[in-house]
Amino acid sequence: MAEVQKMLQRWHASFSKATDFDSWGQLVEAVDEYHILARHLQKEAQSQTNANEFTEDQKKTIGKIATCLELRSAALQSSQSQEDFKLEDLKKLEPSLDFKIKCMNMTENSRSQFQMRCWYKRTQVIKNIFAYNKEFPFDVQPVPLRKILAPGEEENLEFEEEEEDGGAGAGSPDAFPVRVPGTLLPRLPSEPGMTLLTIRIEKIGLKDAGQCIDPYITVSVKDLNGIDLTPVQDTPVASRKEDTYVHFNVDIDIQKHVEKLTKGAAIFFEFKHYKPKKRFTSTKCFAFMEMDEIKPGPIVIELYKKPTDFKRKKLQLMTKKPLYLHLHQTLLKD
Repeated sequence: MAEVQKMLQRWHASFSKATDFDSWGQLVEAVDEYHILARHLQKEAQSQTNANEFTEDQKKTIGKIATCLELRSAALQSSQSQEDFKLEDLKKLEPSLDFKIKCMNMTENSRSQFQMRCWYKRTQVIKNIFAYNKEFPFDVQPVPLRKILAPGEEENLEFEEEEEDGGAGAGSPDAFPVRVPGTLLPRLPSEPGMTLLTIRIEKIGLKDAGQCIDPYITVSVKDLNGIDLTPVQDTPVASRKEDTYVHFNVDIDIQKHVEKLTKGAAIFFEFKHYKPKKRFTSTKCFAFMEMDEIKPGPIVIELYKKPTDFKRKKLQLMTKKPLYLHLHQTLLKD
C-alpha cells in the first residue's frame, strides 16, 4: 500500500504541474508534462505483472485518464480544437492528494491523526475515481494495447528497425489487436476566393512493406516551430500491401484554406505501424510537403528517418533507393 500511495502522490504532483503550466499559458511545457504522465498511466494500465494490485476495472479507468490527458494535449496543439477538451474538464479528474502540504509544521501526533483522516478521505476519492463506467465523468475509452511515448523517447527506443528479424509480419493477423478506424475529418465549407486542398494518399514505397502490421499515416500541418495549425488526422489502416508498396487510396481534406496557412508551414505524413513484440505503435518514417509544392496533380515526396523533425532542421533520408510517398492533390476554389 505504501508504494501505491507514493505512486499516486507522484501522479498527482505531475498532474498539478501540467495543469499549472496549462493555466499559465505555457503550452509547450504543459503538453510535455501531459505526455509524460499519460505514458506512466498507460504503462500501469497495461501492466501484466499487477505489482500494485489494481483490479482490471481500475486499470481501465487509469487508461481512461491517460486518454483524457491525450485529448487535452491534442487540444493545446491544435488551433481549432481547444474547446473540445477544456482545462476545466480535465481538472475534474484530479484526486485530492495534497495532504502532504497540509501536514507540514504539525506536531508528530497531530500529523499522524491528520494523515489518517486524509488517508480515509483520499481512499474514498480514489474509490470514486476508480468506479469504472459508474463515476467516470467522460465518455472515453482507454487506448488499446499501445505504449504512449514521451517527447523524444522514440529516438532512444526504435533504431532497431534494420536489426529486427523478418518475422514481424508472420502469423495470423487475428493474433494482433485491430486498430480503431481513422480520424479523418470532412471537407471545410467553401469561402469566396479561398482554396481548399484535398490530398489523396495513394501509396508509400518501403523495402519491407509486407511486414508492416496495421500501418496507417498521421497527417498534420505544422508551422516553422512545429506547432499544429489544423487538427491532426489519422488514415484508416492501409487497404493492402503489395511487393514494396503499402496502398492507402484515401483522401485527406486539409482543415484550413490554403491562403490562411502561415508562411513556412508544411504538411507532414508520418507512417506508423504496430510492433507486437514491444506492444506499441511506432513511427517508421515521415515525409513532408512545403507550401510551394501545393499544386494540382500527382506528386512524389521523399521519406526521412525518424524521429519526426517538425522543425525540419536535422533531416536524414531514409534510403537511397527510389522509394517515395505517392500523393495526388486536388485544389478547389470557390
